[in-house]
Parts: sequence; structure tokens; C-alpha cells
Amino acid sequence: MKAAEVATEVNEWAEKHTNGVIKEVLPPDAVDSMTRLVLGNALYFKGAWDQKFDPLHTKDHDFHLLNGCSVRVPFMTTRNKQYVSRSDGFKILSLPYKQGREDGSKRGFSMHIFLPDSRHGLTALVERAGTEPGFLSKHLPRRKVEVGEFRLPRFKLSFGFEASKTLKELGLVLPFSDKSFIEVNEEGTEAAAVSVAEIVLMCYVEPVKFVADHPFMFIIQEHHTGTVLFSGQILDPSQ
Repeated sequence: MKAAEVATEVNEWAEKHTNGVIKEVLPPDAVDSMTRLVLGNALYFKGAWDQKFDPLHTKDHDFHLLNGCSVRVPFMTTRNKQYVSRSDGFKILSLPYKQGREDGSKRGFSMHIFLPDSRHGLTALVERAGTEPGFLSKHLPRRKVEVGEFRLPRFKLSFGFEASKTLKELGLVLPFSDKSFIEVNEEGTEAAAVSVAEIVLMCYVEPVKFVADHPFMFIIQEHHTGTVLFSGQILDPSQ
């Protein structure tokens, strides 16, 4: 089979297994006569929020960038109680997706938003998340609370990564490339990724303000196993 035809076949496979979200993983010249094997895996996730946001309430506000500038982007909002908790230097919002699985599985999914208190606190937060043992289980909110001002930007993220150079430095010579796609809006989340290789005391709690108007990190996690499906950082939701 010709090299270009192999690349086309891989791309068609990726498009099929990500519901059309990712259409090209390999450019036509990625495969040549020296290629002996192409390995691939795909992950597709589409979830509707357990409580959807009303698009009529979505309005533009400023999102503050790391360079000191700001951009106007659509922010979703709601007055419903939310799973929010505070920690030292940041807040965490958990947005559950609808369960509704017909097979009776215990699996369920949520998106966790980690918002640093400081507009420039993302780097320190990411480092802490990567080095602090049990970071996720320790900080995730366990119950819903009243929220005061609440805004979360819509965002779409597409990411491509050609990993062959990095992997060669580690002693692996197979050409790898990775692509992922995340979209968050009032309805829920659509996400896809492809890799190819070659007890509670009840008391009054003051409403929590959660305004994600500066860079934050997010994670999509499966509850039962704790598996993290997707993670990323939002630096500029207008891009």
C-alpha cells in the first residue's frame, strides 16, 4: 500500500473513532517506505451537564491574560448551588455530567476547574498539583454550596503535539504524534484525543464567589476509578 494511502487510512480511522472531531492525525508525508508499523489509540467523550447553563444568561466579560491584557469572551452563569470548595490559594469547582447509563454501570464523570486566587497563580498551582500526593482526592468538593457571583467562560481547545523528537531523546525512535480537542459550552463537553505511534456538619455557609476570569486548569475525571481522561490549562478562551 502506498504511503499516502496509509496516512489516509489512519486519519479515516481517527475521524471515525472520535465522532468526526479529529480528522487528521498524520499528514500525507508522515508515512514513507521505512514505516513498518503504525500504532494508534483513540478516546472520545461527550457529556451533557447534570444542570445545563441557560444560554440566554451567557454574557461577555473580560478574561485577564498572563501578559496583563484582557479579552472579551462569553461567560456562562447560573444561580444554582454548585460543588465548590476553597483551599489555600485556589478554589475548585466540580461540574458533574449526567449519568443515564443504560447498562447500570457505576461510572460517572465530572469536570473539575482549579482556579488560582491570583491572576498569575496558574504555574504554581500546576506544579503543586503535579507534586502534592493525593492532590485530587484531597481537594475536590464533596457537597453543593450556595454561590454568589458565578461565571465560567466557554472555551474550545485543540492541541497537536509531534512527539518524535522528545521520544528520541528518551531512546525511543518510533514517530509519535498526539492530537486532542476539548469544547465546553452551556450544554456540556465534547472531547476527543488520538495518539498514534508509529459524615458533614450542616451550618450556614456564606455564598462562594467563583469567577473564572483568569487562567485556570481543568480535569475530566471518572468517579468510580478516579481515572483522569483529559486535563489542560485555559490561558485565553478567545483562541
